[in-house]
Amino acid sequence: MPGGILLLAVAVLVHSGWLALSLPALSFLYYCALAGGMLLAWRFHSSRIFFALLVLFLAQQATSLFDAGHAAPGSPGWTALQAAALLLPLNFVVIALMHERGFVISGTAPIALFLFAQSVVVAVLCRGAEMAPPLAARAHHVAIPVSLPAYAWFALAAAGLFLLVRSLVTGKPADGALLWSLAAFSLSLQFLGTVRISTAYWAAAACILAASIVENSYLLAYHDELTTLPSRRAFNDALLRLQEPYSIAVADIDHFKRFNDTYGHDTGDQVLRLVAAQLARVTGGGQAYRCGGEEFAILFPGKTASDVIDHLEQVRAQVEAAEFRLRGSDRRQAPRGPDRRNGKTRRPRTGHAIRQLAQEKPSAPLSVTVSIGVAASAREKSLPDVVLQAADKALYRAKANGRNRVETASSNRRRSGMKAAGIA
Repeated sequence: MPGGILLLAVAVLVHSGWLALSLPALSFLYYCALAGGMLLAWRFHSSRIFFALLVLFLAQQATSLFDAGHAAPGSPGWTALQAAALLLPLNFVVIALMHERGFVISGTAPIALFLFAQSVVVAVLCRGAEMAPPLAARAHHVAIPVSLPAYAWFALAAAGLFLLVRSLVTGKPADGALLWSLAAFSLSLQFLGTVRISTAYWAAAACILAASIVENSYLLAYHDELTTLPSRRAFNDALLRLQEPYSIAVADIDHFKRFNDTYGHDTGDQVLRLVAAQLARVTGGGQAYRCGGEEFAILFPGKTASDVIDHLEQVRAQVEAAEFRLRGSDRRQAPRGPDRRNGKTRRPRTGHAIRQLAQEKPSAPLSVTVSIGVAASAREKSLPDVVLQAADKALYRAKANGRNRVETASSNRRRSGMKAAGIA
């Protein structure tokens, strides 16, 4: 959405007449966004955005050869314009399908060679068009309208549809930025006859790609990539904004280390995602966070411990009831080391192995439980760190009392008071 908002703002400024910048100022803004985005992409190891900005620069240089008042079909400028309209959406689709691997040679060399080959082909085509006999319109410098062929608009529309679906599925800022940058590029081609408007859309395309690096950095800092929950940094920021009354719950997966060692880290990640999905559905106005490892926290602004205990019991029961199956056979059961290929075990024949796999029963469903400790702010002013420590102590007490339960810090205080009075 940030890219779409930026593009909408540029469109309103350009077509309402509020944009008072001259053409040199817009060109300077475009090159600043381009250079700044490439520097940010290099600093944050975002090779996808770096190559997207490079593709945008190459397309802009190709379309700069086109003069709407003097270029005609068959001229070098017209050839370069058609090549840019076809190659930029193609390259954006390829970049969207790339896996982010930083600036390692094995990851950047193929796409760099791919772009270099395209540049050579476009240069050869433009050179051939320059040597061709001049057309009448070009010889007499007759002004022609800027109208791309239908297949160029089809390529732009197909790439836009693909990027739209991908951005909705992945939710990653880079995919959304590629979509809105492609839209800005299409608008720049639509208004290529008006250089000032076209340059404004070129600058918008570069700014959208550069801004996605900042947005992605924010998501990495404030959201957990595995569970998609807000991260520890977001939790700490939320603590600073809390106003009394409030409650803090701390949840921990029971026997997670044993589970992780038995079934492997991939299954452990699956467990973390399952528990996070259940905690994210907590009712009562709570917000779940992943604080690290198998530990989660839930904030309830404006709620006391008695207000949230039922909601925590409900989410604890939901985690206990949730089941999942292992994704494939357990690889940790096979012995590791050189003894894996000794002669004691003979590998079965292929046909026998296939029949044996077909007869194997699916693995039994697995489930996990969580222990939860909750504490609320006292009537007198108390710091969130103090309340968090009380919730941690309640969590330890839930572990000691058998796990898979919810304990409150107030219950411990009541028991202490009863012992002091000689009731217990």
